[in-house]
Amino acid sequence: MLVLFSHGKESGAWGRKIQQLSQVSSKVGLAVDSIDYTDLDEPDERVQRLLLYLAQVDVPVILVGSSMGGYVSLVAASLHKVQGLFLLAPALYMDGYEQQSYQPIPCPLEIVHGWHDDVVPVENSLRFAKTFPCTLHLVDDDHRLRKSLPSIESWFESFLAPYQENR
Repeated sequence: MLVLFSHGKESGAWGRKIQQLSQVSSKVGLAVDSIDYTDLDEPDERVQRLLLYLAQVDVPVILVGSSMGGYVSLVAASLHKVQGLFLLAPALYMDGYEQQSYQPIPCPLEIVHGWHDDVVPVENSLRFAKTFPCTLHLVDDDHRLRKSLPSIESWFESFLAPYQENR
């Protein structure tokens, strides 16, 4: 099992949230990787990069995406089978993004979004959660979710529990 991270527009492949959540993944015995999209500004170009990566992987994958990476992960999961999706303030229903309607994804899906997000409106995750089966965690935080990282780590560990390889 591989946990594969997709970072946001202003972040990098091994930003703070990804580092913290990759430690959680490793702790429960799951392999980890993170794709570097820093040379790509367009979200749908990032989707194509993720799909190329997934086409070369021969193990089950859990996708984790933050902000634009949440959009990238969700769109890729609609085109390639994954075991789970864990999204942080996903950039859904955003102007300029090609995909504006989404499909149900047949795997566990959790979203964490801050009430005070000034980059991606929390209403976008609420809209998604009203339409599609998922677990939505709303937190007293902004887009970066720094204050909520301990809670996010705990939710992520619980999310990964069914996939644990070592204990």
